[in-house]
Amino acid sequence: MSQELPKESDFARIFIEQIPLLDVRAPIEFHAGAFPGSQNIPLLNDEERHLVGIRYKHHGQDAAIALGYTLVDAEKRQQRITQWQKFFSEHPHGMLYCFRGGLRSRLTQSMLSTEAGISVPRIVGGYKAMRRFLINSLEHESNRAKLIILGGRTGSGKTPFIQTYSKMMDLEGIANHKGSAFGQEIDPQPSQIDIDHQVAIQLLRMNTRGVATPILIEDEGANIGARRVPDSLWQHMHKSPIIILEMPIEQRISQVFNDYILSKRQQLSQRLANEQTIQIHMRDELLQSLTQIQRRLGDERFRSLNILAGTGMTEYFEQGRTEILKLLIKRMLVEYYDPMYDYQISKKNERILFSGNEQSVREWLVAQSLV
Repeated sequence: MSQELPKESDFARIFIEQIPLLDVRAPIEFHAGAFPGSQNIPLLNDEERHLVGIRYKHHGQDAAIALGYTLVDAEKRQQRITQWQKFFSEHPHGMLYCFRGGLRSRLTQSMLSTEAGISVPRIVGGYKAMRRFLINSLEHESNRAKLIILGGRTGSGKTPFIQTYSKMMDLEGIANHKGSAFGQEIDPQPSQIDIDHQVAIQLLRMNTRGVATPILIEDEGANIGARRVPDSLWQHMHKSPIIILEMPIEQRISQVFNDYILSKRQQLSQRLANEQTIQIHMRDELLQSLTQIQRRLGDERFRSLNILAGTGMTEYFEQGRTEILKLLIKRMLVEYYDPMYDYQISKKNERILFSGNEQSVREWLVAQSLV
């Protein structure tokens, strides 16, 4: 293998500058954990990797390479080189990696050089080294980040509020979940590994801009859906100052209705042509979410809210009426979410710097030179 082919080991630059990454690992490896924006065009597919791995284990590297050439015939080889070539024509500053930066990435790099005339850097240590770098960075960058936590009752519009600022972190967006029993999205949540990578990379990028301006981040529990906030960040969040976004109850009801009903219906309409299927999906999901918190609601209140949910969905889809669903939302806010929030925030009073409506919170942030 040529010693002149370029290598890269500046992991911080790779992530801060958002270098396009070609991942040549097998799909099963890629789906278990990857980096934001990376593209998987494997040297070996899952079955080929499995067979080559067995041959390597029992007969060594040379035998494994020989089997690889047998499995990947000339046609397959050219198809893969063409795909890699297309990637680097679209991303001329891109780099490639495999799991440990070893045989697979060196072979890919060599084939691109000798058969396509393209010289591209391979990342030293590959996925394993980059992941280790991000794990270490996650703790370091979490501890040195200057955070301001945005709190507020459910439906106060915290997520759209922080999204209007450039130096912010949307944990619910990263986790693809709205953070409550009703917060599941259409697509599944990313793996915990992918969430950890995303958080580490965002912190790394924002912290390089200087620490004078804090990162605005929404107040979250330790878990968002079935995923957790990385522990080092969560521990730092719970030592950071808080500002509270306040919103009248009627506006909160509208916000929740838009977020959990209208938005979900619009998203499903882009995927499901049948309106009846959409109705069944949304109704079942709403009732299932209520069932998840049945013990906390108590049997009597659960039955009452369950009836509202079923009736409200029927009237919404069949008659376009929203009153019952909005009554359900109001009761859930006033009877369930608000008392729970008030209890939690009461334990954080000493960290609260300011409370107010959207305009006053924005004005306070500007006056304090925090944005």
